[in-house]
Amino acid sequence: MNGDSVVVAGAGLAGLVAARRLADAGAEVTVFERRATVGGRVRTETHDGFTLDRGFQVLFTAYPAVRRELDLGALDLRYFRPGAVIARPGSRSVLSDPLRDPRAALASLRNDEVTTTDKLRTLLFRQHVGSRTEAEIFRSTDRSIQSFLREWGFSESYIEHFVAPFYGGITLDRSLSTSKRVFEYTFKALSEGAIAVPATGMGAIPEQLATAAREAGASIQLSEGVESVADHDDGVTVETASTTKEADAVVVATDPKEAQRLTDIGAIPTDARGCVTQSYRLPESAAPTTRRKLLLNAKDPSPNTVVPISEVAPEYAPGSEALFVATFLGDAALERNASALAEETRLTLEAWYPGRDFADLEPVRTHRIEFAQFDQPPGIHEGLPDHRAPGGRTYLAGDYTAWSSIQGAMRSGREAAQAVVRDL
Repeated sequence: MNGDSVVVAGAGLAGLVAARRLADAGAEVTVFERRATVGGRVRTETHDGFTLDRGFQVLFTAYPAVRRELDLGALDLRYFRPGAVIARPGSRSVLSDPLRDPRAALASLRNDEVTTTDKLRTLLFRQHVGSRTEAEIFRSTDRSIQSFLREWGFSESYIEHFVAPFYGGITLDRSLSTSKRVFEYTFKALSEGAIAVPATGMGAIPEQLATAAREAGASIQLSEGVESVADHDDGVTVETASTTKEADAVVVATDPKEAQRLTDIGAIPTDARGCVTQSYRLPESAAPTTRRKLLLNAKDPSPNTVVPISEVAPEYAPGSEALFVATFLGDAALERNASALAEETRLTLEAWYPGRDFADLEPVRTHRIEFAQFDQPPGIHEGLPDHRAPGGRTYLAGDYTAWSSIQGAMRSGREAAQAVVRDL
């Protein structure tokens, strides 16, 4: 590809992976990003000494694309312990993976929220997904997570009290109407690896990818969004607010709605799953501990989860303070007053920890994320667009060509770059 020029529209995970891969192949690569920072939906900010990710996000270390594209050691990861704490008023119980967290095995065995049959079926299901690849899972006959679990014989109690809040946090869909393929593959990833956050926040992931792209020779232009793309016989014309650039090819790696606008590809999914995450400070001396596990709301959907994030990554909070993050699902949460959300979290924690006072729980930041993922009902993956869907010299890179996840985004960036290299 020596001498070929490629524009990448968007500096999210997919765009940054594509840029590095193309630059490694010898292309002259220019990335245009409308924001002042890289990362797309994966971003981190600091506020009053706290490290705040935009939405509660974690890294699944077992994802093949994560292992391929990232230097995990350099990210200085902080790890969650497997499993979660199932919480309801006056009651908290631990459910964990005894194979990966032996110290929690006894507590998990004593957990009466989940039947012994459910625990045995979980081990069988782990063997089932362990033998299947990502491609095999996403080609399998599809149905909803809820229907799939019932077919496997899991109890309604297990589905409602553990799977709904836990996978509600992963798919942003507590009703479990999402494709069972997402459940299968993320369950496989959880069984084979860990979940973690970088010590400096999830934003360290795109920053590392951007550094790698620049070192490979790519130029990244921030605060410079692509306005239009025109494909012609021998290349493309890319217009930004301030410049016109002729190139041999363009990779559109923007968010789904913008990608649809730039390419006119109707198959790009734009139906969204949204959420609100609210971060709170609390004196460390008053903060409950969960041994680095999530708190799942088994009784109510709001908040769906509460995460003691500074217990996992102490660097997220300054001095003697603790940082908690609550997640609220759905469009209704996006419209709610921040004070009302904070009061709901406070009352929920006081119900889970009787006799403890959470009056000092203070909101730090509220993130309202209208498009956190694209909606993934059963059967959606067959209709997602290919990297070459626009035709000519225009290509697509984004999780909307695979499935909504960090794995889908990074894999898509690599495959889009491979398509460009083959064609040019």
